[in-house]
Amino acid sequence: MTEVRALWRHPIKGHGREALTSVSVTAGQAMPGDRLWAVALEIARLTEGEWGPCVNFSRGSKTGTIMAINARLDERSETVTLTHPDRPDLCFHPDRDQQAFLDWVRPLMPPGGTQPLRLYRLDERGFTDTDYPSVSLLNLASNADLAAKMGAEVSPLRWRCNIHLDGLAPWAEFDLIGRHLRIGTAEMTVREPIRRCLATTANPATGLRDLDTLGALNRHFDHQDFGIYAEVVKSGEIGIGDRLEVL
Repeated sequence: MTEVRALWRHPIKGHGREALTSVSVTAGQAMPGDRLWAVALEIARLTEGEWGPCVNFSRGSKTGTIMAINARLDERSETVTLTHPDRPDLCFHPDRDQQAFLDWVRPLMPPGGTQPLRLYRLDERGFTDTDYPSVSLLNLASNADLAAKMGAEVSPLRWRCNIHLDGLAPWAEFDLIGRHLRIGTAEMTVREPIRRCLATTANPATGLRDLDTLGALNRHFDHQDFGIYAEVVKSGEIGIGDRLEVL
């Protein structure tokens, strides 16, 4: 039996993760509160209210230190609380208190690099890494297999996925591409594998780049993919312990 072991969202793209126990997903949308905001760089070319690709944003592939951020979104007040081992806690409203966030995050940025400029917001579909509103799924058995091959502990949080699954055979998630799934009362179609970047080389506890995850994927599997993207096609509830069914 394959079941949900963990649920995660990332209120600000690339800047912190939040554990959930249940979530209500809507057809054609990303996970609620996931990547609702994104941190635009000085070089960004964006249109307000429209999706933009990752190159426009501050993210862990360029700045490993931000991988150690944890986040908590209060949906009623729309405030976000950020924590990091090297920074004081910050509670702020991303739409109204942008300067407070920029002042907080800039010490984590590499000196002389392209700096964060402002926060953009995109309701419902969010600033997912795909040009469609996606939900990301991770197979914990694949993570364990990669860790064994690397001879190191590999935190599943390196992969920044929304749904962690337990009970699949290692790498069996790729067999789900093109298939229709039911998780809890929600349904989704798996679209494609997730091609990984340098963000996964950073330790989510410290922000230090300490594992060559990309080299290990290429060396052992001749690809750089980990996890899968799915699109919600039927609204419903997903909770920890819910079963995955292939329809």
